[in-house]
Amino acid sequence: MSAATPSYSDRDGWIWMDGAFVPWREAQVHVLTHALHYASSVFEGERAYGGKIFKSSEHSERLHYSAGALGFTIPWSVADLDRLKLEVMEKNGLSDAYIRPVAWRGSEQMGVSGQLNTIHCAIAAWNWGAYYGDAKMKGARLDIAKWKRPSPETIPCSAKAAGLYMICTLSKHEAEAKGYSDALMMDYRGYVAEATGANVFFVKDGKVHTPQPDCFLNGLTRQTVIGLLRERQIEVVERHIEPAEMEGFEQCFLTGTAAEVTPVAEIGSFTFEVGALAREMVGAYDKLVRAA
Repeated sequence: MSAATPSYSDRDGWIWMDGAFVPWREAQVHVLTHALHYASSVFEGERAYGGKIFKSSEHSERLHYSAGALGFTIPWSVADLDRLKLEVMEKNGLSDAYIRPVAWRGSEQMGVSGQLNTIHCAIAAWNWGAYYGDAKMKGARLDIAKWKRPSPETIPCSAKAAGLYMICTLSKHEAEAKGYSDALMMDYRGYVAEATGANVFFVKDGKVHTPQPDCFLNGLTRQTVIGLLRERQIEVVERHIEPAEMEGFEQCFLTGTAAEVTPVAEIGSFTFEVGALAREMVGAYDKLVRAA
């Protein structure tokens, strides 16, 4: 973290937490919070453009779905969360922003079981630029992770749950140590899955190929970009992709709320052109979110 980037615990501003606005530095939890020890936490990542949060209700609905997948209920409705996110932005004087709602089990009960713990909820928002820096022009460089996305028999893979990101952190750290900006993960069967926080698309002969999201998150940005492609009469093939197929793909790009649409130049030993279709999707997505 550079000197120009303040710690996320030491900033001016306000965070909404359990029904009240709390000064940023005071938005804290106890060290024996269940979520810290047993990952009983769910979250969303959202972006606002010009004061409007893109797909706000869809994100709030997914937060509720993820909580249900972990066996708890968030005590604020989708409509409540949609309203509160805008209030957080207004309170902090933000127009273009990244928004982070999070819900978790508290500290009344310690041990694997956390049925008696209070369910907490918080919303923070801050300015956050391009996730991959200048990659929208040059293309991101990805390593190939040794960790794989687990079988859906072992995790609630369609939930945006904090615990599912542990292997993503490991993979991204290892990639960064090698000079890459991220890592591509395979799934438990060995097929191409996703990057550590973004879905992946490939281009070949005018068609777009993307992994079938049967063991990882079907991202809202992923769904949006598939819609943009089909509006342009571009065929999108959702299927299992063998790693060796990357040799024959011409272009590649990532999608995610933080990543938006980011072209990819390298994945391990495979190289891709930052081509016309990838660039078109960067522009089309940017136009859509700013017009929403």
